[in-house]
Amino acid sequence: MSELTITRVAHAAVLLGFHGHYILTDPWFSQKPGYSPGEPLGVALDELPQLEGVVVSHGHYDHYDMEAFAAYPDKQVPMAVKRGIAQTARNVGFTNVIELDAWETTTLGAVKVTAAPGKHKVPEITYVLEAEEFTVYFGADTLLIPELGEVAQRFPHIDLALFAVNGLRLRPLFNRQVVMNAQEAAQLCGMLRPRFAVPMHYAFTGGAFRDRFLLKYDGTPQEFQQAAAQHAAETVVRILPPGEPLTIPSWQPVH
Repeated sequence: MSELTITRVAHAAVLLGFHGHYILTDPWFSQKPGYSPGEPLGVALDELPQLEGVVVSHGHYDHYDMEAFAAYPDKQVPMAVKRGIAQTARNVGFTNVIELDAWETTTLGAVKVTAAPGKHKVPEITYVLEAEEFTVYFGADTLLIPELGEVAQRFPHIDLALFAVNGLRLRPLFNRQVVMNAQEAAQLCGMLRPRFAVPMHYAFTGGAFRDRFLLKYDGTPQEFQQAAAQHAAETVVRILPPGEPLTIPSWQPVH
């Protein structure tokens, strides 16, 4: 029987295993002033398995940390990235980088990758990943936008969905929200109706100064779990500490 495994690395970096075919999302393996994942790395960069591929939602450092990821030894690992940002990976030696916009597709080894809509401070996409009888939605750190309703139409049977929940707001820019919060993530969960949902992107900290004067957060994994129980009662929500794997068996229809 096929199985899907998920291990949170930190922030929006997640290791997905489709029966042994591994995909890494939004790699972030370093820190600098004003940017901390707020939690330990669940998987160190040198502990990663051989990857089938990497998907990147947008060009922000905490989702596309190519300076640190340059230490990954296989420079031919396929990477799918938002259109317009491939050069960042190529500059550190990666040679197989594919740019996508919403509803464009590619394959990373055995995994079919479909870019889906997203909206953030900079141009962003989210992803649907399919392999070994499983379908996974990776929501990066998008806002809740109407275009995401089409994900449910195109992919009516989602096994796992990963949702950002911290509701990040940028205070100097008129309190501008750039990431969906726990309630909005639960609404999206209700639209997609995945078998399992895992919250992410909630422990980030910008440091004492940025958190006090520049940034505001509005959402916890516990709040998402409570709200999801109302919007998607059949979805199993798991809050995963970094490094703690979750294994999801293949779906078996009831006869």
